[in-house]
Amino acid sequence: MQGPIESATAVILAGGLGTRLRPVLADRPKILASVGGRPFLACLFDQLAAAGLREVVLCVGYRGQQVEAAFGTSYQPLRLTYSFEDTPLGTGGALRQALHLMKSDPVLVLNGDSFCEADLRSLWDFHAAREAIATLLLTHVPDTRRYGRVHGDDDGQVQAFEEKGDHGGPGCISGGVYVLSRRVIAEIPDQGPVSLEREVFPSWIGRGLYGCLSEGRFLDIGTPASYAAADNFFATQAAP
Repeated sequence: MQGPIESATAVILAGGLGTRLRPVLADRPKILASVGGRPFLACLFDQLAAAGLREVVLCVGYRGQQVEAAFGTSYQPLRLTYSFEDTPLGTGGALRQALHLMKSDPVLVLNGDSFCEADLRSLWDFHAAREAIATLLLTHVPDTRRYGRVHGDDDGQVQAFEEKGDHGGPGCISGGVYVLSRRVIAEIPDQGPVSLEREVFPSWIGRGLYGCLSEGRFLDIGTPASYAAADNFFATQAAP
């Protein structure tokens, strides 16, 4: 039986190379990009702490030692553990490598280069109520072209994914926050790079993959233009 969110292990996927941000962020991984005078990662930590979580696993790769040097083993009430990639594993491969460090079932997973104003407790409860194998936090954006689109039915079951660039206009995208059962994480191949978004999630359609829509604002710092908007985003952020 799924426990309360306070018992959950959160996993932050922060192993990306951040190549699009190199022109403005050449000396550090993008999760350490300065937002409002502090690392972007601190914004994710604050969100987790406010939701009552205490255990966090950081999947780091490119310049991962800088992340460990910046935060060590704790941040306020959070206990931090690190999983280092020797070679790039992709989001799925990094998650699979860190499975042995996760203490809960399911686990809460966050992409390290995006932030969604969301009620994480409601997402956690949504997953339990539907006995899902995996639940994606969805957010509505004016143009899905950069992200790819997620289609679901009236109960929230994911029915299809559209690739980035296929169609523009308003729609639902993945907000980069997931609740995932350990057993499906264990199914991810543990050899070589694997993408959650392109390879793993589509293979779970029809098995209990759900999407839970959030009304909160969404920020992705993956490009220089979107990173430039981050300071203003958090300056006007609603209280948790």
